[in-house]
Amino acid sequence: MTSKTKKPAKALNLREAFEVEYARREMERRKRDEEERRQQEADLANAETLFNALSADPEFLAKHDLTVDRRRYTVNIDHQNFRIAAYWEAGKGSVTSSDKRTTVPGSAAPRKQETVESVDDALRVMAQFLVDETR
Repeated sequence: MTSKTKKPAKALNLREAFEVEYARREMERRKRDEEERRQQEADLANAETLFNALSADPEFLAKHDLTVDRRRYTVNIDHQNFRIAAYWEAGKGSVTSSDKRTTVPGSAAPRKQETVESVDDALRVMAQFLVDETR
């Protein structure tokens, strides 16, 4: 046998093949979980940043009878007659405008919706919806 001749690889038995496959799947699961955790952190950071931008001027909010609140990934601008909300998921935001005047108290019927890519886009769309509601 020369140094260039390879020895035949040892054949795996069922236990070894099982353990290799199990370890491979576990590694893939951990990778998916880590990616999901990072995405959720980014979505939460977007919601926090938007909340801070919306609540930065309490005088403006009071003048227009608006309140701003955040629940995990959702930021709401509430008024007696409408709600404008931004929800972050998978790196994108969904901004909706809902009318409270024609629904049961505590719920709001969505009238408009727009998908956004950034906090700045969400802020712009929410401002547009707010102008539409206050005209």
